[in-house]
Amino acid sequence: MLRTALVVCTLFLVATGVSADIYKYVDENGVVCYTDAPYGKTSQHVSRDKKARRTEQTAAVVFPREYSQYIHKAASKYDLEPELIRAVIKTESNGNHRAVSRKGAVGLMQLMPSTANDMNVSNPFNPEENIEGGTRYLKYLLERFKGNMTLALAAYNSGPGTVEKYGNVPPIDETRQYVKRIYNLYNGKKSYVFSDVSDSPAREKTPPMYKILLEDGTVLFTNATLEKRNKTRM
Repeated sequence: MLRTALVVCTLFLVATGVSADIYKYVDENGVVCYTDAPYGKTSQHVSRDKKARRTEQTAAVVFPREYSQYIHKAASKYDLEPELIRAVIKTESNGNHRAVSRKGAVGLMQLMPSTANDMNVSNPFNPEENIEGGTRYLKYLLERFKGNMTLALAAYNSGPGTVEKYGNVPPIDETRQYVKRIYNLYNGKKSYVFSDVSDSPAREKTPPMYKILLEDGTVLFTNATLEKRNKTRM
């Protein structure tokens, strides 16, 4: 099945405090694009800028209250603490659902287009979808790194391949500061325990047994492949 690519067009500005609507369109190559300006008649208006009227504060993290239900819903679904999700959002985008990084990461939890696609996020600027996708990805990383929070957070920032390459938090200042900042905001669990069948020892494959009738009438059972005609695999 052909998977539609998802990219963020360069027309969209790196997030600031500027108000703007968001439009979505598919180009001639089937690529999904998001911009802050209409692109012909084929563009779809997917988000309108609204200023939050009410806010909540938890552990020095302030967001529009409307995000709270999305955070709690995702936290419950993926069995993670809401405070962890808030800390990631605060560190990634400072609660700006229109944030776009120089590398192309998008939205509240700064999902790269490929990650958003893998997490089934169709509109990464939509707060609910972005929080759902980002939380799902964080849970995936925690499972991949056997519940090690530090490595999972480092992987969220620099990529799981980079963390696996070094076997620890990569010697990248941005990544180290990223992990440190999240821990400063988040005072919950430092590790998670998951039941993973891949952790159990692999069951040894039983070698095949052969029954061989020798010339003198003797029956021989062996796991070796002998060149005998009267041979039956057990």
